[in-house]
Amino acid sequence: MGNLTRDPEVRHTGSGTAVADLRVALKRRYRTAQGEDKEEVCYVTVTAWGRQAETSGQYLKKGSPVFVEGHLKMDEWEKDGQKQSRLGVVAERIQFLSSPRRAEYGDTPAPGRGPAPRAPAAPAAGGEAANAAAPAAADEDHGDREDLPF
Repeated sequence: MGNLTRDPEVRHTGSGTAVADLRVALKRRYRTAQGEDKEEVCYVTVTAWGRQAETSGQYLKKGSPVFVEGHLKMDEWEKDGQKQSRLGVVAERIQFLSSPRRAEYGDTPAPGRGPAPRAPAAPAAGGEAANAAAPAAADEDHGDREDLPF
């Protein structure tokens, strides 16, 4: 679980399959034996495929909080005669921890506190056409339903 350090980079393979690279910062806070507070940050590259890649590119942006489940993958290559390697995560499931609408207005819930309360919806300027552009998932509370596209 962490926050994106930049906007997702979405591209497509030759066969048209979407691939997204997400850069996630994981922060760990702890106290040393001497009582000193410390903080470590680990940066992880996450690769998402297919529909997850598309929805990540559509709804996530730099700073978005995400929870990723996946498997580790070691990439190895040679550059200038030197062997290089990088450990990354291939996403099997990405959970967006704030809705697109809440993230847009900076109203994200505190970790472990559940969704932020919603204010009554005010009519948008432009009538129904303006409302049609907003994702339907942002207007309803679906909890942890598995049938959502993200």
